[in-house]
Amino acid sequence: MPVSPALAEDLAAAISMLYEDAELALIDILRRAVAEGIDSPRWAELKARTVGDLREAVEEVAASLEQDATGAVAAALAVAYDRGQQAAVAELGALDTGREAQARRVTPNAPAVDRLAASYAQDTRPLYQRITRSILDVFRTVTTQAAGTQLLTGQTRRAASQRALNAFAQRGVTGFVDRSGRSWELAAYAEMAVRSVAARAAIEGHIDALANVGVGLVIVSDAPLECPLCRPWEGKVLSLTGAAGEQTLTVEHTMQPGGLRALFQPPETVQVQVAGTLAEARGAGLFHPNCRHSLAAYLPGVTTRPPRHATPGTTYEDTQRQRAIERHIREWKRRQAAALDDDARARAGAYVRRWQAAAREHVAAHEHLTRKPAREQIGKAR
Repeated sequence: MPVSPALAEDLAAAISMLYEDAELALIDILRRAVAEGIDSPRWAELKARTVGDLREAVEEVAASLEQDATGAVAAALAVAYDRGQQAAVAELGALDTGREAQARRVTPNAPAVDRLAASYAQDTRPLYQRITRSILDVFRTVTTQAAGTQLLTGQTRRAASQRALNAFAQRGVTGFVDRSGRSWELAAYAEMAVRSVAARAAIEGHIDALANVGVGLVIVSDAPLECPLCRPWEGKVLSLTGAAGEQTLTVEHTMQPGGLRALFQPPETVQVQVAGTLAEARGAGLFHPNCRHSLAAYLPGVTTRPPRHATPGTTYEDTQRQRAIERHIREWKRRQAAALDDDARARAGAYVRRWQAAAREHVAAHEHLTRKPAREQIGKAR
């Protein structure tokens, strides 16, 4: 069967939950550190003395997260790579090429999996270093703003603290900048990184199995509601090796249309228009996180072009609006977790319900969209 990033989506979702849970734990640690003794006249003095305890608690969460995530990612990548290989075996079997048995004998490529795991570790290492600094910065901001207020009542201090905690909950643990200069919050960056590397493992397992049996061409599916980055590659044939750029290849095949092996017929030559290499397409954005496209073996004279998927009334921009609504829901749920009292908690809950209603209305207005409750949760895989 074709391979796509979705083949490893469940693996990435399970690991993303680790980061979501860690962020919730960090919000709770910060909330409790701020709330303790908030009505005391000596609150600011007490907060200055607790910075060391706060640092220790945050560092413990960060260390546990790094250890758990590193082990989980290594295991997930091995599974994703194997799934990609098995997808190639199933695909060749369905085409009756006679090469599926040879593909089935391909052993897992440990160096490839190790290389991907090392790449993930390098990309995410700054996350754990940033966590402690981010939480301590917010704590100092909260205590400075609340202690410096002109009205020295408990309620005023509480209100000032809540405003600062709300601002933190809204953006999450931030400060992670990727290679393109884009800033991310903790859970979103981790989810993107895990999805990317797990999808890459599945695809590499697939193409390694194909290459092992001499299949050097693949074809990209036509996915519904595609993004502008992927659209130019839909239905295009790509080379797993060779020169970059569009080219026309003349290849031999011994297959009849429909997948039947032509055992007693001489090979025929077929011209194939190749749009570029797989590496070139990926470099241009194909198979980005949450990409809907898949990759299949291309056998000249046998493989047919993928069908187009019409989505009247729904656009890629509509899918991005749905993602934005989901982010708002998660933001207000984080605010609930950061609430210092029942009033703040109830207000955040009202906004959660308001954005959930917006999600229902948006999905109802677009028949090709489906509600994804898991993406509206915090502390659960999305």
